[in-house]
Amino acid sequence: MSGIGTSEELGALSARARAHALLRIRGRATAVAILPAAVAVVLLVAGAQGLAVGSGWDAARWVVTACAVVVLLLAAAVAVAIVRARPAVSPTVLLPEKAAPDLYRLVRDLADRLGVPAPSAIALTPDCDSWLEDRTHPSAQPAADTGPDPAAHSAARTRRRVQAAPVLVIGSPFLWWMRVAELRAVLAPVVAGTGPSAHPDIAAARRFVRGLDGAVADAAAPVQGPLAGVRRVPRAFVGRIARLLLRSCRSHAAEMERSVAAAASVRAQGVDYGLRIVAQEQVGLAYAGWDRLLTRVALPAWRMGRWPSRLDAGVVSALTELSRRDRLADGFASRLGERPACDLLEEPGAADEAASLLAARLFHGGPARSGPDWSPVDWQQYPEEVVDRKWRTEAARLHRVLDSMSAAPAPAAAPAPGPGPDGLDAAHAPSRPACPIDAGVPTLARVVDHLAGRTGGGEALAAGISAAVAREEAAAQQHRAGGASRPAGAPAAVGGDALDVWGPDPLPLFPLQPPRTATELLADHVAAMVCCAAVDTAGAAPGLDWLDGPALLIDGERRADLGSPVLSLVEDGDAEPLRSWLDSIGVRTDKPVRLV
Repeated sequence: MSGIGTSEELGALSARARAHALLRIRGRATAVAILPAAVAVVLLVAGAQGLAVGSGWDAARWVVTACAVVVLLLAAAVAVAIVRARPAVSPTVLLPEKAAPDLYRLVRDLADRLGVPAPSAIALTPDCDSWLEDRTHPSAQPAADTGPDPAAHSAARTRRRVQAAPVLVIGSPFLWWMRVAELRAVLAPVVAGTGPSAHPDIAAARRFVRGLDGAVADAAAPVQGPLAGVRRVPRAFVGRIARLLLRSCRSHAAEMERSVAAAASVRAQGVDYGLRIVAQEQVGLAYAGWDRLLTRVALPAWRMGRWPSRLDAGVVSALTELSRRDRLADGFASRLGERPACDLLEEPGAADEAASLLAARLFHGGPARSGPDWSPVDWQQYPEEVVDRKWRTEAARLHRVLDSMSAAPAPAAAPAPGPGPDGLDAAHAPSRPACPIDAGVPTLARVVDHLAGRTGGGEALAAGISAAVAREEAAAQQHRAGGASRPAGAPAAVGGDALDVWGPDPLPLFPLQPPRTATELLADHVAAMVCCAAVDTAGAAPGLDWLDGPALLIDGERRADLGSPVLSLVEDGDAEPLRSWLDSIGVRTDKPVRLV
C-alpha cells in the first residue's frame, strides 16, 4: 500500500507541477499586457519628481501612456472574451437523482471508499466511454422552470460560475450490458479523478485552457446579421491571441491530464481491482457490439426516417448474438443472470429512449424531436417498418432511374460535345418526364438484363442512383431542419425534458461511415430488388440480424450469401452466379414486384 500511495503522490505532484506551468503562462500573458502601463507609471512618477523633464520626456510620457491605455483596453477585452467564452460541453442526457437514486447511491459510496468528493451529477452519453466533465461555467447551467415564456426562460439561467464537483458522464451501453459490480469497478478510476479536480491550481488551469478553447471556437463560428464584417474583426483578434496561448499550453495541459489520470488509476486500485480486470474485457466487447449495432442496424433505420427507441436494450441482444457466434466471447452471456446495471434506474425505458434519440442526432444529424418524417420504431416493428420499406424504396428508386435512362433521347449519329454513349448526363437528370410507353415493368429480370454482359456499362445507372440519393437526402435534411422547432411529441424524458438543454439546433455530427460510393449504392439497390422479388415470389421474409442489420429470411433462416453474386453482376456484368442463387430458392424474375 505504501508503494501505491507513493505512486499516487507522484502523479498528483506531476499534475500540480503542470498546472503551475499553465498558470505561469497565464501570468506571463498578464505581465506582457501590463508592461506598457508599468513603464508609463515609471515615466509619470519620474516626471513628477523632476527626474525626467523636457519636451522629449513629455512626448515619451504621452506616447507610452496612450499605448498603455490601448494595450490595457485590448487585454481587458481579450480577458473578458476568454472568461465568457462558452467551453465545449458534450451532448448528454442529464440524469437527475430522482430518476436514478440507486445509481447516485452507488457512486457516492464509491467516492467515500476512494476518499474523494462525489460527482455533482450524472449524465448518460450514447457511447462506450465514461469521463468527468466540468460544467461550472454559466452557459452549462440548466435554466430554471419559468413556464413557456422564452424570455423568462433565458433570464432565469444562472449567470455565475458555480462551485461544484464535475459531472460523471457514463456510457449508456454500459448500464444495459454490464452487471452492477462490473459497472462499479469500471467507474472507480473515473470517480477517483474528482480528487485531483478539486485542487484549486488544477481547477484554475483547466478553466484557463477551456476558456482559451472556447474563445478559439467562438472566433471560428460564422458571424451573421448586420455589420457582420465589422463584428468579425474583434473576434478574429481574440481568436488569434487565444490560439497563440493555446499552442503554448498544449503540451503542459496534455501532461497534466495524463498525470491526473495516472493518480486516479493508482487510487482506484484499492477498490475492486480484480473485478476491474474482468470488467475491462466487457468494455471492449460492449464497444464492438455497440459499433455494429449503430452501423448495421440503426443507420439503415435513420436513413428511412425512423429511429430505434431502444438502442441500449438492443446492444444486449447484439452482444448475446456475438457471444453465440464468437468463441472468444463464449461464456460472457452467462453473466446475464446477474443484476444488470440498468436496474439502478427508475425508468430504464425512458433513459434508453432519450439516449437513442441523442445517438440519432449525433451520428446521423436527425431532428431534436419526433415528427411525421422522424418517428421511433420498436425492435418488433423493425423488419416490416424498416427492412421491408428500405428494400422497396431502393427498388423503386432503381426503376425510376432506369425509366429516366430509357426515356432519354438517343445520341446523335454525328459526334458532338455532350454526353457520351453511356448516357451519363441523362442519368444525372432523372427529373426529365419519363414517357409511359418507355417505362419498364418493375421486374428483377429487367435489372439483371440491363447489367448482364456489361463490364462498366452500369456506371450510368450507378451515377443516376447516386445523384437521386443525394437529392433525396438533401431534401429530407432541409425538411427536418425546417420542422425542428415544431413542438411535436418529445421522447419520454428522464425526470423532465432531458434534451431541451441542447435545443433544436443541429449538434456536432459524428458520421458513422464515409459516404457510400456509386458502385456500393448500385449494389445495395440491386440486392434490395432481389430481396423484394424473393419476398413476393418465393415466400421469403424480411428480418433483423443483430450484428448485420436487415436480413433476408428463407424458411426462417438467414441467407447471408447474396452479396457475392450481386457484386459479380454489378462489377463484372456476370449474371450467372446471381441466376444460380435465384434458382436455388425459386425466385421468379419475370414477376413484377410491389414497390412503395
